Amino acid sequence: MLTINGLTVRLGGRTILDRATAAVPPGSRVGLIGRNGAGKSTLMKAMIGELEGDEGSIEMPRRTRLGYIAQEAPDGAATPLETVLAADKERLQLLEESETCEDPDRLGDVYERLIAIDAYTAPARASRILIGLGFDEDMQQRPLSSFSGGWKMRVALGSLLFSQPDVLLLDEPSNHLDLEATLWLENFLKNYPATLVVISHERDLLNNVVDHILHLQGGRLTLYPGTYDSFERQRAERATQLAAAKASQEAQMARLRDYVARNSARASTARQAQSRAKMLEKMQPITALIEDPSLSFDFPDPTELKPPLITLDLAAVGYTEDKPILRRLNLRIDPDDRIALLGRNGNGKTTLARLLAAQLPPMEGAMSASRQMRVGYFTQYQVEELSSEDTPLETMTRMMDGKTPGAVRAQLGRFGFSGARATQLIGKLSGGERARLALALITYEAPHILILDEPTNHLDVDAREALVQALNDYAGAVILISHDRHMVELTADRLVLVDDGTAREYDGSMEDYIDFVLGRNQPRDETGNGKPKLSKKERKAAAAHNQAETKRIKSGLAEAEKDVARLTAWCEAIDAALIDPAAARGKLAGKSAGDLAQLRGQAGKELEAAEAAWLEFGEQLEALA
Repeated sequence: MLTINGLTVRLGGRTILDRATAAVPPGSRVGLIGRNGAGKSTLMKAMIGELEGDEGSIEMPRRTRLGYIAQEAPDGAATPLETVLAADKERLQLLEESETCEDPDRLGDVYERLIAIDAYTAPARASRILIGLGFDEDMQQRPLSSFSGGWKMRVALGSLLFSQPDVLLLDEPSNHLDLEATLWLENFLKNYPATLVVISHERDLLNNVVDHILHLQGGRLTLYPGTYDSFERQRAERATQLAAAKASQEAQMARLRDYVARNSARASTARQAQSRAKMLEKMQPITALIEDPSLSFDFPDPTELKPPLITLDLAAVGYTEDKPILRRLNLRIDPDDRIALLGRNGNGKTTLARLLAAQLPPMEGAMSASRQMRVGYFTQYQVEELSSEDTPLETMTRMMDGKTPGAVRAQLGRFGFSGARATQLIGKLSGGERARLALALITYEAPHILILDEPTNHLDVDAREALVQALNDYAGAVILISHDRHMVELTADRLVLVDDGTAREYDGSMEDYIDFVLGRNQPRDETGNGKPKLSKKERKAAAAHNQAETKRIKSGLAEAEKDVARLTAWCEAIDAALIDPAAARGKLAGKSAGDLAQLRGQAGKELEAAEAAWLEFGEQLEALA
């Protein structure tokens, strides 16, 4: 059993955990939840010994093996498969000993233990885990140094799952995963044979995997049996009970104050009044469940436009000329559409979103859009690029240049930044608050289309529910990219699958797509396989297509790298000229500060597009198979 006994942790003078107490039953699967900033990650770090509590303790049986993902992603020349296999240190040690041991008795014990831990099936088990996380066989043999940070974190997760610790600790494990890998992970965790504690804001994972909810609020822990939906019901009942108890206590306190006020001055009742005053001092006020009034999303409704808003007719889009990433795009978007883009990372969902947001022009075919149409486009980059030294009010004032202070304050208030919250530094905001600010910034002009690329990464469960409600109340069109299928199911009424170099309507429901990804309820061929059997001609054509795509992507990647290097040097030259105009040479000689600033702005945009192209080609190369 994992037992937390009166644990208190203070960081920077602030109490994060306040005499937190809970007992996690052995073999249970626990969802650790709480609002952003409540201290969930702090508690998990205390569990692994990375943080020491000021008071209290955390106890578990001796020799308990804890599993937790390190903050630094693995790197180097080792392959993903080698890295995952290396996570089972006992297996490696026994295999090495089996090759050098000369004691027959000890050698027999070694082989017996190797058989007991299924050492010889380990490569197949490790490979299955990596396939579930999106690594095909070729990717499993590439060096880690060739992968992006997100893919390296998938390897770290795979290593942890493969090691099968006695207590598995996961902190937002789906943050680096697409929907397909998230579905696989959920299926894996359902059958995990030991104790699991997972921090997650994915309602579906909390409903389908865990059997207890450990709720952290106000520094205290409360353990609820059951799934997240069960927890919500129990919390609602508890809130009702607390509200009634609080009302009763306040009425009693009012009566005591009245008695003390009326009887303190009279000699005959002074002692009774004094006694009641002491009783009043000792009463601990009952605190109702905290409801955050700043948990707010309110998208301004746009003016009415005639449909369609956007039409794609055999359009193609990409980052390098004559090398489109998506082709044959036929899509119509109307003012009341709710569309979710499905498909693995690297297939081009973000590229399609940037085309619809007019950040990329069509290379072929046609794209028509209403001239009066306004688009609000949200990405994680916007959250990360907010200046920590500014306040929400300063940032919004710059964005809404020329608008009255009242209009600026009103837009901030729609997203929970009212009063003092509008003037605190962005650097002190939580990830969820920064995401809300980014949404406020992209919607101040009341856009007709909202394009949201993974909007929930920094949001807790309550914030996600508030965002779903706001999107359903919003009068414009919504294009959604999200691995949170609860949000997709409640928001989208059209599904578009981005795959195989194009995008097409997906006729089934979200449940059908989940079955498709997990290989459930799929028609089988005569061999019993889940996929239809291809003819020799079809296999040859598929291989030729794959080879051509690889060549195209590698060529595009090389071109993008050249563009990034060229534009980086150009930006540096302009920056140097801005600092010292007299030292400017070539095309920059004699330019005024205003001209240089204009050149720098244009060069910065071109560099941003080149970097985006480089990242897109890199992801495509990783996900090609």
